[in-house]
Amino acid sequence: MSFIGNLLWFVLGGFLMGLGWWFAGLLCAITIVGLPWAKACFVIGQFAFLPFGKEAVSREVMTGANDIGTGVLGTIGNVIWFVVAGIWLAIGHIASALCCFITIIGIPFGIQHLKLAALTLAPVGKTIVSKNAARVGA
Repeated sequence: MSFIGNLLWFVLGGFLMGLGWWFAGLLCAITIVGLPWAKACFVIGQFAFLPFGKEAVSREVMTGANDIGTGVLGTIGNVIWFVVAGIWLAIGHIASALCCFITIIGIPFGIQHLKLAALTLAPVGKTIVSKNAARVGA
């Protein structure tokens, strides 16, 4: 089922959504100061291409150790991201989810938009894993 969901998602807008996130990552990387957010954009872009069967988890949970993105600097980065871009992007994903929820076929896509909205609020320090790997790591 994940394959079918990902195929439909990719064809019906996931490809463009992922490219958009990667483009935003390139713009952040150009500024040098925006490198932490660039990495977050690339992670969200990877997730936006094929979200079914995957989830975002903290790198600290996966590795068992703090790194620069999961510590205090990551929290500060997430707060800055939230104020500047995260809240607005999350609102966009929530609006898309509500539109998807209008039809029965759109419900799985709406759920994926809600997952993206949650990730968009605080992406620094997160990584994307398959749902099976996330269960094993927890």
